[in-house]
Amino acid sequence: MAEHPSHRGGFGTHGGESGAFIERAFREKIVLVGVTLAGANVARTEADLDELAQLIATAGADARGRIVQRRKAPDPATYVGRGKVGEILELCENLDADTVVFDDELTPAQQFNLEKLLGRTAIDRTAVILDIFAQNANSQEGQAQVELAQHRYRLPRLRRVGRFSQQAGGIGTRGPGETQLEVDRRRIQRRIHKLEAQLRSIAKNRNVQSLSRRRSAHSNVTIVGYTNAGKSRLLNQLSNSSVLVQDRLFATLDATTRRLDLSGGERVLLTDTVGFIRKLPHQLVDAFHTTLDVVTEADLLLHVVDAASVEPDVQVAAVRKVLHEIGAAAVPELLVYNKCDLLEASAISPGAGKTALAVSAATGEGIDKLLAAMADELRSDAQIVEFLVPFARGEVLAAVQRSGQVLRADNEASGYRIQARMDRVSAARLAEWVVA
Repeated sequence: MAEHPSHRGGFGTHGGESGAFIERAFREKIVLVGVTLAGANVARTEADLDELAQLIATAGADARGRIVQRRKAPDPATYVGRGKVGEILELCENLDADTVVFDDELTPAQQFNLEKLLGRTAIDRTAVILDIFAQNANSQEGQAQVELAQHRYRLPRLRRVGRFSQQAGGIGTRGPGETQLEVDRRRIQRRIHKLEAQLRSIAKNRNVQSLSRRRSAHSNVTIVGYTNAGKSRLLNQLSNSSVLVQDRLFATLDATTRRLDLSGGERVLLTDTVGFIRKLPHQLVDAFHTTLDVVTEADLLLHVVDAASVEPDVQVAAVRKVLHEIGAAAVPELLVYNKCDLLEASAISPGAGKTALAVSAATGEGIDKLLAAMADELRSDAQIVEFLVPFARGEVLAAVQRSGQVLRADNEASGYRIQARMDRVSAARLAEWVVA
């Protein structure tokens, strides 16, 4: 197959200095490519391409066409094979497409070969998701995490440009000097090290905050779920707050925490987190590790599911896969089907043996039942603890009464003997006075 002249397209040399993976000086026209490998089915591939089209739209481009292929295994050189590359090229020329996006991650060699043969930018789902994250990161931590993920993705994809940027000369020099490739690689590695140091510093502050949370009387409830499932709107509905809500993928990247008082007196710190998605890039999971610690340390997860989705069970499985990867699979979970106002209650089915709660964060339907279920779940983690509090420590007595349900209280010579039911966090905070 003949090589083709370079076509306009935003990816170029993988974002250059701008950090963007998709050009926004104009609205790029995109061709999507999906491959059904052995053991998979075409319907699943088509569904994945539908989601990829949503991602493309969120990134600011237009999906104009798609090609689906069946293969036993990916082609090592081009992922799809040279014959299919010819079909992709023909479709691109007919649509005047700028970029080809593959639903599966390409190796650096595959990406290089495809761009050489197509004369166009060739990227994968990972690059699109990284691009969206770069658009939506607002906090210093979020921006550092996204930039780190981009550089880790970009580093193995640097290309030799066949020129020398730092030709050596003068007495005592040897060799042809540094290539631009080596200069770029070293610059990116330095930047990666700087970002890693910055995030380690942020992680130390988070550890201090985490220790403070564990010592407080507040239980920690974290909202998780597939992207655009309505997590931020649910946070607003539960805590009467006004966190930004947008009907777009990955609108929330930075963790947001609000205080919530349940009807039984339980005090809760409710945290909204970044949404998950199928084929979530491992670079993002690694880079967002400190942010996702709030998930692993939670007392309870509210797993929000878009009940109006075509495949809610697939989304549930994708979220649980990520939870397993980050070490949060054992955290107690409440499955919450959101957007129930958009469909019949009979259409909502529990997943994996869990009891499903149907709510609407938009209308408030089912919120009272959700609050009651949260309180019950947190109480189920409670234990019966016995305290001996000196008469002079009235503030400790008040803390016991405030943090749990007093079952029995007796006066003894050395102080108040109190038996109470409370959660493990509060009991740990009052451990100094625990006698049984």
